[in-house]
Amino acid sequence: MASDMNDYFNKKKSEGGGYKNNNNSSGNSGGPKGPQMPNIDFSFGGGKKAAFIYVLIAIILTLVIAKPYIIIQEGERGILSTNGKYQNEALLPGLNFIIPVIQKVYIVDTKVRVINYASRIESNSNASGITTKPAITILDKRGLPVSIELTVQYRLNAQFAAQTISNWGFSWEDKIINPVVRDVVRNVIGKYEAESIPVERNTIATAIELGIRESIKSLKNSPVILQSIQLRNITLPKKVKDQIERVQLAKQEVQRAEQEVQRAKQEALKRAAQAQGVADQARIEAKGRADAVTIEADANAKANILIAKSLTRKLLELEQMKVQTKFNDALRVNKDAKIFLTPGGSTPNIWVDMKNAQQRTTAK
Repeated sequence: MASDMNDYFNKKKSEGGGYKNNNNSSGNSGGPKGPQMPNIDFSFGGGKKAAFIYVLIAIILTLVIAKPYIIIQEGERGILSTNGKYQNEALLPGLNFIIPVIQKVYIVDTKVRVINYASRIESNSNASGITTKPAITILDKRGLPVSIELTVQYRLNAQFAAQTISNWGFSWEDKIINPVVRDVVRNVIGKYEAESIPVERNTIATAIELGIRESIKSLKNSPVILQSIQLRNITLPKKVKDQIERVQLAKQEVQRAEQEVQRAKQEALKRAAQAQGVADQARIEAKGRADAVTIEADANAKANILIAKSLTRKLLELEQMKVQTKFNDALRVNKDAKIFLTPGGSTPNIWVDMKNAQQRTTAK
């Protein structure tokens, strides 16, 4: 358009040599010339160059307005929809180009997410990726209500994100995680009586985790990857809790009584052991004394045998002479003494002091 205008002005200039003054009504071309319009170049240096610049500007405006691209962040996937039909492969993080109007991209989160089944709303329940749902209330084996609190950590399987959204929709969590968790918890708790649940807590936690994992794994294309399943709390009916407390107190009393009995038995065994020790000691000491007497008697008997063997007639006569000498010495001191000789003249002889009938002396 600028080139056409420029050509027009150049043609007029060549024909009339200028522009006519609108105030000159006589139409004389030889009259004074009026003010001329300045010659402005709208061609940007040439027609082809100007066309290229216009096309470039149009492309930039189209990119800004239509935005035929999308940037996907790490930890996310893009679900590409072409005329309402989802592609099988999800768009990876980074810059991805699309066809405006025809194609549309839905961003889904593939980072770890958390569902807390709790009796009360926690402070971090509004954080990104954390959802709080009411505690799971089910009936035990006898029909008593039991409340279970769980924490489930999971994430969308990025490999099959497009198929998951296509099959389950964007509310896949409420269609996959929540129903499976509640169904598994109901089946596991329904096998136990409320009183035994606290005792079997570890077994129940393991059964719930295995049940949830198997149920999720059995789904087509493994839409969810489970990170962890934690049994946080078990709330029993008040009457059941009171009964458990009474049973626990009774068990504690029984254990205390058993401990007292064991303590008494240990004391009795200790006293019996002490008495046995004293008896054993006395028996050992008596045996020692008897053994000593026996040994002494045996020694004396052996000595007597040796002595008897060593005695001869001449030795006995010599001993008699020694005794007789002692008696003679005694008679010189006490002339009233009487001497009793043993039959056969064997020693010892006996003498008695007549002055004192109570005094007796044996000389050997």
